[in-house]
Parts: sequence; structure tokens; C-alpha cells
Amino acid sequence: QVQLQESGGGLVQAGGSLRLSCAASGRTFSGDAMAWFRQAPGKEREEVAAISSTGRITYYADSVKGRFTISRDSAKNTVYLQMNSLKPEDTSVYFCAANPTGSLYNWRIRSEYHYWGQGTQVTVSS
Repeated sequence: QVQLQESGGGLVQAGGSLRLSCAASGRTFSGDAMAWFRQAPGKEREEVAAISSTGRITYYADSVKGRFTISRDSAKNTVYLQMNSLKPEDTSVYFCAANPTGSLYNWRIRSEYHYWGQGTQVTVSS
């Protein structure tokens, strides 16, 4: 069974940091493009960051650029999202997603991703 499992969410004060992990199982994801999305209450799910299968290419939403870093460890079948200088507006459920085609051409589009995790809650207090 193919599965993505996020972890590392929690409650943090503004200015703090968290590191999210997304562990993939069921098959190797080394050829997949991977991404993080987030969804706040009452809002659409939005893109946060994406990374190529090799890890050499990354993309970020303007709202997180310079504060968040996406990375991956293919040997561990795991993707990470390091979040620094967190703001209350970063409060959301964070989801990881996998695109088996490996393409990042439309990295912002949710339908490009075939596999999704259940999400992990991140709450940033002011």
C-alpha cells in the first residue's frame, strides 16, 4: 500500500522553527517530484514548496521564500520542510504530495500529484 505520512507539526511561537517530515512507503519515491501544500480553515489548499527527484531543483511560494527549505533523502524515502521565522499566517494543516511523473512544470497544481498524506497541523501563536 502506497502511503505518505507527515510528522513534526505542533504549536510554536511566532519567530520559531519547525521541521516537518514526510515518510513514503509502499514503493520507492526516488523518481517522484515531491511537494508540500497547506490548507488553513476556510481556505483553499495552496502550494508551499516542491523539489525535483534529484533534489537539485526547488520551488517556493512567495509567501515562504527565504524562510522555508524543502529537501529530500531518497535513501530514506523521506522529504522534509524546514520552517524558520514562522508567522501566525503560516498556521495550517500541511500536506505532502508526490508526482510519479517527476515533472515540476505545473508544481503549483494539486491535480499533478497522485499521492497525498493525511496532513500535520502547524499552529503559530503570536
